[in-house]
Amino acid sequence: MKKIIVIGCPGSGKSTLSRKLHNITEIPLYHLDMMFWNEDKTTVEKSVFLKRLSEVLIKDSWIIDGNFSSTMEWRMNECDTVIFLDYPTDVCLDGVEKRRGKPRGDIPWIETEEDEEFTEFIKTFNVSRKPAILALLDKYKEKNILIFKSREEADRFLNECEGKSEDR
Repeated sequence: MKKIIVIGCPGSGKSTLSRKLHNITEIPLYHLDMMFWNEDKTTVEKSVFLKRLSEVLIKDSWIIDGNFSSTMEWRMNECDTVIFLDYPTDVCLDGVEKRRGKPRGDIPWIETEEDEEFTEFIKTFNVSRKPAILALLDKYKEKNILIFKSREEADRFLNECEGKSEDR
């Protein structure tokens, strides 16, 4: 594992898992939201976002956290490992609720109140976005694909990675 993408519904814990994996492996970590968003919740020009992403993709190793369906296939083509956090909607909604009001390293602002449009996006993710993700996973089935259905499965994976890093 040298080039890893971590995808899944908002609130699934992509950033948390990515951060923990980065701490274990020391592979550089990049958050798509930090490449795309400004502190005032406006977005950078698409060309700026794509330039930032391309600068990461040419590196020898990376962990990239985030979905951004417009660039998902590009990242999937470039990676060697895909981690898909395929959690139930209620787990993701709970994840968003628990992080509200807390500073985070993966977005340039602190979320202080519920965003109804964002909540609706989460509620429809498994119907509107998951089929396209599954199709890409099938297209790139030669990649190392890890699909976790629960936080416990993801934690077991991280514990295994930690054990392997201690063996080095």
